[in-house]
Amino acid sequence: MPKLKGHKGLAKRVRITGTGKVKFTKKGRRHRNSHMSGDTIRGLNRPNVLSRSAARSLEKMLHIRTKGAED
Repeated sequence: MPKLKGHKGLAKRVRITGTGKVKFTKKGRRHRNSHMSGDTIRGLNRPNVLSRSAARSLEKMLHIRTKGAED
């Protein structure tokens, strides 16, 4: 049986913490932000953790165990 390959595009976009939570960056932060208020830009800067249900779907794509955020 060959090794399972994880989804490389997804692996570049998320980071798994030591406790198994999935951290990610929100969209809309790269460029063309001059029309946004400072509150909006700072809101996009907050750490984001996936929910448990979304993290479970990533397990199948990355072939690793995740935990998800505590609700």
